[in-house]
Amino acid sequence: MSTRATGPGAEEPAPQGGFAFPSALTVLAIVTVAVWLLAFLVPPGAYDRDDEGAPVEGSYHRVPDDRSFLDRLNDLFLAPVNGLYGVRDGASGQVGPDLAGELYGSAGVFLFVLAIGAFITVVFATGALDRGIGRLAHRLRERGAMLIAGVMVVFSVLGTVEGFAEETLGFYGLIVPLMLALGYDRMTAVGAIVLGAGIGVLCSTVNPFATGVASSAAGISLGDGIVLRFAMWLVLTAVTVSYVVRYATRVRADPERSLSGFLPGDREGAAAEAAKGEVPELTGLHKVILVLVALIFAFMIFSVVPWAGALTGDANATPYGFELGWSFPQLAALFLCAAVLVGLVARMGEQGLSSTITRGAADFISPALVIVLARGVTVIMNNSRITDTVLHSIEGVVKGTSSGVFAVIVFLVNLPLAFLIPSTSGHATLAMPILAPLADFADVSRAVVVTAWAAASGWMNLWVPTTAVTIGGVALAKVGYDKYLRFVWPLLVVLAVLICAFVAVGAAVS
Repeated sequence: MSTRATGPGAEEPAPQGGFAFPSALTVLAIVTVAVWLLAFLVPPGAYDRDDEGAPVEGSYHRVPDDRSFLDRLNDLFLAPVNGLYGVRDGASGQVGPDLAGELYGSAGVFLFVLAIGAFITVVFATGALDRGIGRLAHRLRERGAMLIAGVMVVFSVLGTVEGFAEETLGFYGLIVPLMLALGYDRMTAVGAIVLGAGIGVLCSTVNPFATGVASSAAGISLGDGIVLRFAMWLVLTAVTVSYVVRYATRVRADPERSLSGFLPGDREGAAAEAAKGEVPELTGLHKVILVLVALIFAFMIFSVVPWAGALTGDANATPYGFELGWSFPQLAALFLCAAVLVGLVARMGEQGLSSTITRGAADFISPALVIVLARGVTVIMNNSRITDTVLHSIEGVVKGTSSGVFAVIVFLVNLPLAFLIPSTSGHATLAMPILAPLADFADVSRAVVVTAWAAASGWMNLWVPTTAVTIGGVALAKVGYDKYLRFVWPLLVVLAVLICAFVAVGAAVS
């Protein structure tokens, strides 16, 4: 999983010359300094708040600027610390590491990212997940359309549940020769892998690195809005699978219609290469681990969904007795325990399990720090009291617009932000403190804003050249990036229209 697509994973590899897009940490460091400087120019202000802490529309007013230069310099110096465990004072509203009040920092999300990173690393260390996907592809090798659909649906499920994206880079060596052996081209393999996982991430139902972080920053439950996102996932996955299968069928019938063309030896050596890459059978242990992983993610979904609201359509419905209402602290504990459980079942041994958990947490420290830095930026805005001023400056955009139009605007506004901020988690942490209160003004559920934001981020990551999942995928498949854009742009248009329709309807009925 890349930090751009889902949150965790390594940064995108820098090209061998010319301009290299800055890492997420570098971008957020620049944003931190820029916002700190901007705070000297933007006048402080505040809204009156209701009992739930939401801003009251029309109540914005200026407040005196009584902070010294040293106070502001201290905010800049402590921004990462406050982003992790800064505490917000109830009386003054200021955030600091030594104040008393409610936790404002992202310590809970930070630990959760490390915990799920440890869990995912332990699962991959068992070899069960990648072998399971490999076996699926191999067993369907004689049924081309079903192979494409099966691989895409599996990748989409993994994408929507846990942000499976960067891990797909390891499957090109298997999928490309299989597609060529069945009479398809390399573009078919790219479409099945990139779009399969990408559409799942776009419709992140409970993806903790996208919807989870955004929901936390918006002050709502991870399960809020899951019905809308699940409906989106069903429809958009079906559309995307159909698009790739249709293209593949045309190429198989007429190879001249291939957008990627064929390299020397593609057709002659494809069958032998595919047979050579046969995947070993799943062992009984692998099957047990796959079932266990599925049960863990199913339980995660059960634990966060507000079932009363989801089933009755009333967001204020009294929770059922079986609802757990879990959030990041409980989920962090869940995945830490799950990592240990999977390691014990796989018989890794004490030292092997300990080192794998440690390595997994270390691998995910980058997206965890991205969240902390992004939260540090909001602390600077909070302490300078310019957050409400920025909110007030765009309040007029909401006035006079319908809820559906507002939801579409949220989607469109986040498209350039998704490109400029190369981290889904960082983008969510920065944008939600502004977008979520705007939803209150527009009388739209904050969950719809989270869904529109996630869709914008996911849509961009289907094609932007700054994400390793896309640019790395076309490179591994030996397909030109320009040819990939030509292949994908009609689908992008269709997806954008469907997304706008879904969020507009979701806003209207929320």
